[in-house]
Amino acid sequence: MQGAGQPIVVLDFGAQYSKLIARRVREANVYSLILPYNIPAEELRAHQPAGIIFSGGPAGVHAAGAPKPDPAVYDLGVPILGICYGVQLFADMLGGKVERATAREYGLAHLEHGDSKGFLKHIAPKTQVWMSHGDRITELPPGFEVIGTTEHSPYAAIADAKRRCFGVQFHPEVIHTVEGTKMLNNFVHEVCGCKDSWTMHNFVDQAVDEIRAAVGKKKVLCGLSGGVDSSVAAALIHKAIGDQLTCVFVNNGLLRLGEDELVQRVFRDHFHINLVYVDAEKLFLDALQGVTEPERKRKIIGNLFVEVFEQEATKLGHMDFLAQGTLYPDVIESVSATGGPSVTIKSHHNVGGLPEKMNMALLEPLRELFKDEVRALGRELGLPNEVVGRHPFPGPGLGVRVVGEVTKERCDTLRQADAIFIDEIRKHGLYDAIWQALVCLLPVRSVGVQGDERTYEEVCSLRAVTSEDAMTADWYRFPPEVLQRVANRICNEVKHINRVLYDVTSKPPGTIEWE
Repeated sequence: MQGAGQPIVVLDFGAQYSKLIARRVREANVYSLILPYNIPAEELRAHQPAGIIFSGGPAGVHAAGAPKPDPAVYDLGVPILGICYGVQLFADMLGGKVERATAREYGLAHLEHGDSKGFLKHIAPKTQVWMSHGDRITELPPGFEVIGTTEHSPYAAIADAKRRCFGVQFHPEVIHTVEGTKMLNNFVHEVCGCKDSWTMHNFVDQAVDEIRAAVGKKKVLCGLSGGVDSSVAAALIHKAIGDQLTCVFVNNGLLRLGEDELVQRVFRDHFHINLVYVDAEKLFLDALQGVTEPERKRKIIGNLFVEVFEQEATKLGHMDFLAQGTLYPDVIESVSATGGPSVTIKSHHNVGGLPEKMNMALLEPLRELFKDEVRALGRELGLPNEVVGRHPFPGPGLGVRVVGEVTKERCDTLRQADAIFIDEIRKHGLYDAIWQALVCLLPVRSVGVQGDERTYEEVCSLRAVTSEDAMTADWYRFPPEVLQRVANRICNEVKHINRVLYDVTSKPPGTIEWE
C-alpha cells in the first residue's frame, strides 16, 4: 500500500501465527505485509522495510529442507525480531548452537528480565508468556546477550544491540502472552522508529487515489452479496469513481432471510449507487442439483457467479473491471499468497473458481485488509452498522451451510432457522460478543414427536464462535437458557426441523463453516 509508511515485513516460515503477527503490527497503527521466507535480500530491500520479523514455524533448523532466509537479510541494516523458530535461526546462522530439547516446552511460562529499554521497555519484571517449541538454543551467537529467561529457557529473550536483532523463544503475538502486544509495539515504535501511519482514514485516501489511478475513465462492475466485504468494497470504489461503478446484486437463492431488501435499501436508496438486481435463483439451484461435495459446490457457485456477471456486463455495455471483496485471510488460506510453506485449506468464493477466460480484470481494493480493518473502513465510509457489524457470511452462502444436496426447500428451511438463531442472539445482547453465528442443515433425518405425532424430519446444528481474524476460533459458551430458547423456537416455528444440535468444535481442528 503506497503512502502507508515503511512497512514491517513478516517473513513466513510456515507458522500458524504468521498472519496474527502481521495483524498485531497493524493494531499498532503500522503497515505490515507477509512475504515468503526465501525472498532474495535485494528484493526485500525494494520494499524498504522499517523492520523485519521472522515468524515461527513447524520445522527444526537442522531438519532436511528446513526453511532459511537469504543470509544477506542480516546485512540490510534494519532491525530484526525472531520469534520461536525465528530466534533459533539467529543461533543457527550467526554462530550459535541449537539442539533438540529433552522435552518439548509448550504452554504458559513466566519471563523474568531486567531490560528497561528497547524491546522489553515497560514490561513487568516477571510476566506470563506462551511457549511452543521442541528445539532450544544452547549457545548464543557472538554479539548476542540474554535479556530474559524462563524456568526452562535460559535464552528465552536475546538481543544484539549493535545489529538491532532481538529474539524470543515465546510467542508475543498470542493473547496468552499477557504483555505481548506491548512488546511488539516496542519493536515497531521504539526499535524500528515507525510512526502511527496505518489508520483507516489514511487508508481511504490512499485507496481512493490508487483506484482512480488503476481505473482511469473505465467502468467497474461490482458484485454485492449483502455481506460486509462486498458492501465495503462497493462503497469504497463508489467514493473513488462515482457513476463509473455499477453494482450487480445476484439473488442466487442462497441468501439469508431479507438479504435482497437490505442490499437494495442501503445501496440504491442511501448511497444512490447504480444497482442492478438479477434473480438467478433457479439458475444456481439447477446447477447444484445432486451435488454434495463441498469443493465442487464452491467451484460451481464461483464459476456461475462470474458467468452471470459477464452476461450482465454485456447487457450494460463493456465493463473493464470486476470488483471483489477479497480479504487478506482469503488470499492466504486459498493460494499460499506468500509463496512460503503455507497450505491450502479450502478455496474461497472470491479467489477460487474463476474462469480462465474471464473478460474483465480483477479489482480487489480490500485484499490487504483483515476483517476487523474492513469493518473499521466501512464505518469510516459511512455504512450503517446493520451492514458493517454483521457476522461474516461465506461467498457461496447457504450453499455450504446446507450440508449435502442443495434444494430450494432445504434453503428455505435453513433461512428460517438461521433468522431465529440470530434474532435470539440479538435479543439476549450477545451478537457483538460473537465473531460468527450460523446454522447448518445436516444431511440426516431424525425421529421426533411433535403435536403427539411421530415425525421424521431434518436436523440442524447451531454454531457460534469467538475469534480475532478467523484464522483460529473457539466455540462460544452460551447460557443454557439461550440454547434452549433457540431450539424450542426452531422446532416449533420451522416446519421441517425436529432436532437441534450445538457444535462445540474449535478451529483447528475444524473450520468455522461446515463445508
